[in-house]
Amino acid sequence: MSRIIWNLVSRSAGVFGVFLAASAANAQMTSVDELSDPAPSLSLDQVTSVSQLSDVQPTDWAFQALQSLVERYGCIAGYPNGTYRGNNFMTRYEFAAGLNACLDQIVALIGDGENIDVDSLQTIRRLQEEFAAELAALRGRVDGLESRVAELEANQFSTTTKLEGQVIFAAYGIAAGEDVNGNDIDKIPAFGYRTRLEFLTSFTGEDLLLTRLQASNIPAFSEVSTGYPEGDLFFSDDSGNSIEIDALNYSFPIGDNLNVVISANAGASDDFASSVNPFFDGDGNFGALSKFGTRASIFYLIEQTGIGFEYAFNDFLSLSGGYYAGEANDPTEGLGLFNGPYGAMGQLTLTPADGLEFALTYLNSYNLEMGTGSTLSNFRSFSADEFGTEMPIVSNAYGIEASWQLAENFALGGWVGYVNTQTLSTLGGTIDRGSLDSWNWAVSLAFPDVGAPGNLAGILVGQEPKVTDVSSSLERGGIDEDDDTSLHLEAFYSLQIGENLTVTPGLIWLTAPNHDDDNDDALIGVIRTTFSF
Repeated sequence: MSRIIWNLVSRSAGVFGVFLAASAANAQMTSVDELSDPAPSLSLDQVTSVSQLSDVQPTDWAFQALQSLVERYGCIAGYPNGTYRGNNFMTRYEFAAGLNACLDQIVALIGDGENIDVDSLQTIRRLQEEFAAELAALRGRVDGLESRVAELEANQFSTTTKLEGQVIFAAYGIAAGEDVNGNDIDKIPAFGYRTRLEFLTSFTGEDLLLTRLQASNIPAFSEVSTGYPEGDLFFSDDSGNSIEIDALNYSFPIGDNLNVVISANAGASDDFASSVNPFFDGDGNFGALSKFGTRASIFYLIEQTGIGFEYAFNDFLSLSGGYYAGEANDPTEGLGLFNGPYGAMGQLTLTPADGLEFALTYLNSYNLEMGTGSTLSNFRSFSADEFGTEMPIVSNAYGIEASWQLAENFALGGWVGYVNTQTLSTLGGTIDRGSLDSWNWAVSLAFPDVGAPGNLAGILVGQEPKVTDVSSSLERGGIDEDDDTSLHLEAFYSLQIGENLTVTPGLIWLTAPNHDDDNDDALIGVIRTTFSF
């Protein structure tokens, strides 16, 4: 016994010190979250056989000594990845803690009636005296850590809920252009905000209950100036400065491969399916400025209340699907879960390599619109303006989306979407039933970390939804396809100013707005400042 201990002391501090070498790392690296975690991820694992340590070989000079300490005295622990790291340097504090662990184990063995010779006991006493100061200092550290943990537990917000938030301050305005009727748009700078508080609650560590409170005062351009959905900002929302529950979702896993999301309010496709636009889709807080640039237009044909899922077959292939109702809370005739507006979606997503993602998407919707593109491509709103009532419609949408990060500072993305919309009424003989076909597409370039880490530059060119074909039955009612083609050009540069502040200036240029060459090009300027915590 004495020979083993003394050899280890004189030849390898690593054998006795491994316990603290990692324990000290834990004490130095533990975060506030980890202090409240009863099982921190950095904790060491007690080993019962030296074979459990992957980097210890029988040819190592201290193998026999280490084997004895592990298998006879049980006072050696390895790192979580199964390594021992016997060649690492360590401090006297680390050695003292490892020594203390072994001494405690030996004392326990004595209490169990194990025989230890006089020489071994003398060696133990000599080691205790040698490292008495370090052990005393270590105990002081532990006592201080326990005090900090107790204080954090007493003052923490919640044991199950984290609070996060984002606040947007936005300066915006239209510098040039005409509205849907060909009139000059007022060139009035404006300033507004959107603030969100999110309560993230987990009951099992794998589920998540999201409760989001929101207040805002940013109206959509289409509602106050342009009259067409093109160029609307994604973060535009005007609650009249009133606080509202903007989102209420609960997600949970079933088995290893299936995740389910239930949305009680403000559900969207990105709750359960990838938008395949990672650098531009920042939910309005980051990335693209416009609704069109944030994600493919067909993704907006599903919203509000319902259930979605994502099933991962493997690391490369997943299937997502969902059904959401637009007026699920209203039990009157023609509304509710199944009789009112709804969207049903299915998506197959492929990730064949890191940074490379493709998706095939299908949506079927009833009485919902994309909220992008020409007024004609949003036919319910169009019919309300033309005929005084909203035409019931059903739409089938198909899309292909892709994103490829070709290099550390460059990514290429884009999508193509097609929508067929069928009208379901004649409005009392006002117009025959028929169909409309619309197309939209976009190509995006992203430059992450350009200029400095955390920054992001983005350029997007695309065509917002344009009606390219109208059935003859609708043509007889005076409805014709969009004659011209409008392009949406968007550029932004997000500057990461500190950990919690991002400033994003950007421009949106619309040629032939509303797919009408008679309208002068529109130029929209935005400076978005996002505080996140």
